[in-house]
Amino acid sequence: MRALKTAMIFAAGRGERMRPLTDTCPKPLLEAGGKPLIVWQIERLAAAGIERIVINHAWLGAQIEAALGDGSRWGVELRFSPETEALETAGGIAQALPMIGSGVFVAVSGDVFCDFDYATLRTHAEALALRDVPGMHLVMTPNPPFHPAGDFALIDGKLSLDGAPRCTFGNIGVYDTRMFRDLTPGTRRALTPYYRETIADGRASGELFEGRWENVGTPAQLHALDEELRRR
Repeated sequence: MRALKTAMIFAAGRGERMRPLTDTCPKPLLEAGGKPLIVWQIERLAAAGIERIVINHAWLGAQIEAALGDGSRWGVELRFSPETEALETAGGIAQALPMIGSGVFVAVSGDVFCDFDYATLRTHAEALALRDVPGMHLVMTPNPPFHPAGDFALIDGKLSLDGAPRCTFGNIGVYDTRMFRDLTPGTRRALTPYYRETIADGRASGELFEGRWENVGTPAQLHALDEELRRR
């Protein structure tokens, strides 16, 4: 059973903390180690067997489409979901559902750099696909210095709103499209309420990834990552 063949990359954010770099270049196209941040994600998703990747965009989106093309150079099909103004994460999913299709899919942020193996999510995707009610699986990371309290507790593979140990959401998740079909396309909405409701109902699993992971949010972080990758 192949339950995971579609991914979505969130690339609609303005990248305010990256200004002035993002005044003329969309954040996902900022380069580290000689290639755009979003390309690192595309390559890892393609290596995991993902066949179709949907990318939403708003700020300078035409640049993203022109730079990435149809995805054939990575052996994937790229589709683009333009937004007049950024609809946030859940809103972006609802807008892109016709391209995502039905079933489960993996969603990641275009400005995350990591060594995570997306192929390991297939087992979790298959389990979600068999559920009568929609659920999710989130990849968590150790709490970074700027977020010491974490987001959710991870206990024996299940996520909880309370308890310990607490971890930080790594902006990598597997979701069931049924969760978003009642959300009208064009609605601006974050995923946070969906996380809290699904976790509270006991329908969210999680795992702790302790490998290389960074949410690249500032020019200083981008510069440090660029130097690190060029040294490799």
